[in-house]
Amino acid sequence: MGDSAITIIAIFLAAILMFVFPLMTMADKTDEVSQLSIQTATTEFTNKIRTTGRVTQEDYDNFTLTLAATGNSYQTEITIQKLDQNPAKKTSGDTTTIGSNVYYTMYTTQVLESLPLALNEGDIVSISVQNTNTTLASQLRNFMYKVTGKSSANIVAQDSGIVTKGAAN
Repeated sequence: MGDSAITIIAIFLAAILMFVFPLMTMADKTDEVSQLSIQTATTEFTNKIRTTGRVTQEDYDNFTLTLAATGNSYQTEITIQKLDQNPAKKTSGDTTTIGSNVYYTMYTTQVLESLPLALNEGDIVSISVQNTNTTLASQLRNFMYKVTGKSSANIVAQDSGIVTKGAAN
């Protein structure tokens, strides 16, 4: 009875070592490639907006297609802070006093409804992407870490910048 129990435990451990750990490694590598892919796509999309001063439907569609090519689903959040350069402009005689600059914020829904959107120099663009599905690596990691209570990481990318060229330039 004792030898058969040890044999069963040895077979179980061998199965884990031969199948589960290589599977976890490959799944983690897939997530790393997806992470790199979406970070690159997010940076390129942000830089295109910053350097052209425009957000177009075509650019947004290409961005979402690039994200979808990883095989995961993503939630994209776009925040644009438009610069209102002279909210408190006052003229008295020959001098003009200009108040402090103020930004007003547009969020994803407002941005998508306003496409194509022209931006001005000094506007701030911020894009955040996070996967919404559970990847194989996350499922395996959650299974293995269930006892320890560790949570698995998501695939996340963020980028932001200041528009350097207005759409009218």
